[in-house]
Formats: sequence, structure tokens, C-alpha cells
Amino acid sequence: MAKKEHKKKSVENVEEKADEVSVTNPLEEEITKLQEEIDKLKNDYARAYADTENMRKRLQNEADQARKYRIQSFALEVLPVIDNLERALAQKVESEEAINYRKGVEMIYNQLVGALKNEGVEEVEVLDKPYDPNFAQAIMQEKVEGKESGIVLEVLQKGYKLKDRILRAAMVKISE
Repeated sequence: MAKKEHKKKSVENVEEKADEVSVTNPLEEEITKLQEEIDKLKNDYARAYADTENMRKRLQNEADQARKYRIQSFALEVLPVIDNLERALAQKVESEEAINYRKGVEMIYNQLVGALKNEGVEEVEVLDKPYDPNFAQAIMQEKVEGKESGIVLEVLQKGYKLKDRILRAAMVKISE
């Protein structure tokens, strides 16, 4: 009878081990599934974080650009006013009254140019320099003795830039 009991215990041990194997396999499978889900969620989180950072940087860059060039449209509207003030100042005056008006116009011109300069608007210097189509538009050519070809001879309309951006190209006459 001892052999029967021993066989019975062996069979019970094998059944218990089979139960343990069947129990641990589903648990291990569940752990593996959960680990894969954790990895996927970590990856999704990293992507969402990177997307958020990229959007934050892009929006910050756009805001910086908007602040940097905020005066651009106003400056473009004021440039013709500056042109007219320069034309008025170019006129010769002789009477005392006209001289006083001229002084007033000159004060207004200087204030306006100073205010624009404080905002980063500056005249583009092109006179007596090689012609550069990035800063000037050639509308006339003239053959001049002693000048090499492609030199700006005369500025017909001043060009202006806002910080590093061209607002208006100068209109110039260049040598042939």
C-alpha cells in the first residue's frame, strides 16, 4: 500500500505542478502584455512631450518675429512722408518767413527720422558703391568717364531697412 500512496502523491505533485504552470503562464503573459503597454505609453508620452516642446518653440519664435518687426507696416506708410519732407527741405528759400517754416519742417523731419531709427529703421547706403540688387533697384543707366561699370551714381529714392529686413529698395542710377 505504500507504493500506491507514493504513486498517488506523485500524481498529486504532478497535477499541482501542472496547475502552477498553467497559473504562471497566464500571469506571465499578463505581465508581458502590461509591460508592452507601459512601454507603448512611455513612447506616446515622449512623443507628446516632444510635440509640445516643438510647438512651444515655434510659437515663441513667431512671437519674437512679430515683436521684432511690429513697426514694419507703420514704417512703410511713413516713408513717403519722409520723402516729401526731404523734397520740401531741398527747396531754396530766401524770405525770413520761408526760412522759419523750413526750420519747423526740418525739426519735424529730424524727429520722425529719429523715432524710426529708435525702432530699427535705417537708410540703406548705396551711393558710390557697387550695385547690389538686394538693396537697390536700377531704373537708369548712364555712361560716365572714369567710373567703372555697375557703380551707383545717383539715388533717386532712398531705400530703407528694418533691422535686417529690407523695407524698400533704393531706386538708383548706375554706371554702364
